[in-house]
Amino acid sequence: MEQIINELSSLVENACKLQSNIFGYGIWSHHIKPMIPLGQKLAEEYGADQEIVTIAILLHDLVSIEDEKNCKEHHIIGAERAEKILNRYNYPKDKIEKIKLCIQNHRSSVNNNKNSIEEICVADADAIIHLTEISSLFYAAYKEMNKSIEEGQKWIKEKIERDYKKLSERSKKKYKNEFCVIINLLGTE
Repeated sequence: MEQIINELSSLVENACKLQSNIFGYGIWSHHIKPMIPLGQKLAEEYGADQEIVTIAILLHDLVSIEDEKNCKEHHIIGAERAEKILNRYNYPKDKIEKIKLCIQNHRSSVNNNKNSIEEICVADADAIIHLTEISSLFYAAYKEMNKSIEEGQKWIKEKIERDYKKLSERSKKKYKNEFCVIINLLGTE
């Protein structure tokens, strides 16, 4: 399995290096790559399958990185793409289905039920990474979206609040302090 994870890491990192990637290389270095140990830690703490969590993290944003037209539906298109990729490795069908569900249900902006501990770990890691790598949100707001200071502040605050709201209760308790500090630093409108 280590070989598959290494090859998927290379696939995703190489996609992040492409000039057509609207998110820049930072989506690898400040989002996906740091999500891997975070997701693995959550999987260990919550009793989830680390392999499923790791692969789902690697593939969860791939189709957005490959083509910005996929951003809005990347959780749906990404699950289909993950299945095609993993089938090439003759990866077990039951695990592919679990990975697809993790990808389909990872977004904080889409209120999908998370029915497995793996889905919770991936969704929580995707939200928590914005607390621990908040600089990536500033980059997105001000560099990629060209927002004014006020617009960027509002966007970042809303994103953090939405992410925190969608965390599992266990992760909400664990990351409450970080959330409160960031919200206080962002101030009020």
